[in-house]
Amino acid sequence: MKRFLRAAWQWIDDRVGFTDNVLPLLTHTVPRDARWWYVFGSATLTAFLVQVVSGVCLAMSYVPGGDEAYQSLVYITEQAPFGSILRGMHAYGASAMVTLVVIHLAQVYLHGTYKFPREMNWMTGVVLLFVVLGMAFTGQLLRWDANGVWSVMVATEMAARAPLIGPLLSEFLLGGETVGGSTLTRFFVYHVFIMPGVIFAGVGLHLYLLFRHGVSEMPNVDQPVDPATYKAQYEARLKATGVPFWPNAMWRDVVFSTFVVAMIFGAAVVFGPPSLDAAPDPASIDANPMPDWYFWWYFALLSLLPSAFEIWFILGVPILGFLALFCLPLLSNRGHRAPSKRPWAVGIVIASVASFLVLTVYGYREPWSPDFSVSKLPPEVVGATAGPVYEGAQLVHAKGCLYCHAIEGFGGHRGPDLSNIGRQLTREDLIIRINNGGYNMPSYAASVNSEQLTQIVDFLLTRGARDEQEKESR
Repeated sequence: MKRFLRAAWQWIDDRVGFTDNVLPLLTHTVPRDARWWYVFGSATLTAFLVQVVSGVCLAMSYVPGGDEAYQSLVYITEQAPFGSILRGMHAYGASAMVTLVVIHLAQVYLHGTYKFPREMNWMTGVVLLFVVLGMAFTGQLLRWDANGVWSVMVATEMAARAPLIGPLLSEFLLGGETVGGSTLTRFFVYHVFIMPGVIFAGVGLHLYLLFRHGVSEMPNVDQPVDPATYKAQYEARLKATGVPFWPNAMWRDVVFSTFVVAMIFGAAVVFGPPSLDAAPDPASIDANPMPDWYFWWYFALLSLLPSAFEIWFILGVPILGFLALFCLPLLSNRGHRAPSKRPWAVGIVIASVASFLVLTVYGYREPWSPDFSVSKLPPEVVGATAGPVYEGAQLVHAKGCLYCHAIEGFGGHRGPDLSNIGRQLTREDLIIRINNGGYNMPSYAASVNSEQLTQIVDFLLTRGARDEQEKESR
């Protein structure tokens, strides 16, 4: 039996060339200090493979056409064997892939690995980053629920504002003038065929460049990059202190990638897949579209901009961000790689991470969107159980004031807080503001009668007045 297996392997090896071509790649020499910092690239590839495998399994039951898409997802989630776990793995795998590719990019930037001779390694990585983000975004529409459909409508409306090519770009993305069955088909093609194909090609080129130029060493303050001498010095150091990639270095990649897969699977089992929103209904405007969490910071930033700058930001920042990252090694491909010699690089990474976290939390709170799920104010906040003040508090909820305004922590955050409005505006000011509206606030002159207006104002005038009474009693 052993003789037969050995002969069979020799026959396969002779035709495939594993020993001659693949084995040297696995055992190629890498720097001895290529340790845990270097596992994020392989882990990103592992997360992508999880996406491919889980995506293929989901595609066997998914129907990319009209209302059937939503129903097929309901079937996958609730009835198909292992469907819920596969949906969860695909969702959490997307989060893992985006997170890992950003961490990998930040690590390469901090270590100055984009410098000579690995400029194209960095450039292909930047392209892959933006394709991964595009793949994450297109996947949202494939859920074909209200949130996914409205999110894409918002995004394509942004694209339509581009000068000259905006309408054509929007129509190309949607497959028409509005979101419909053709849009779903196109996004399915983008998500399942085009973008994964680009990623496979990009990863192939990325790995080829990695083998061609070798794995970079950990940055050393005594070894600045000089293109005239770097290659010879690198080869000499590699020959003196290098170790085989397998098993000396690759085991770390295997351990960390296994951990990533385990975390994705564990999250899918414990937390389940993301819940489906209601089926899309073009006639319903009671929707609050939000992208997946890794895009919240962008929504938050847009909400902080004056409307006059919005279109320039929407169109300019992604393009300028891509060009700045892509062209970085062309502007700086020599000199020190050590972070201690590049404090500005450390500062940029720290500032970027801090900004992302702050904006993501801000985006999670969604202060720019009305909160349609707010409940009525509790009695202790109203301060009355009958009379004009009580009736005014009920009207503040019934007329939707609490969707945008908070009172003592209850309500939305889109508009100003009304907890102390009784000390800030007079009765006449409140009547004028409610009747005429204001910035982003509609006019209520046709929505409330004089009696209701009086009750609302009576209630609002008590906001802050109790604080004054408590101070006087002291």
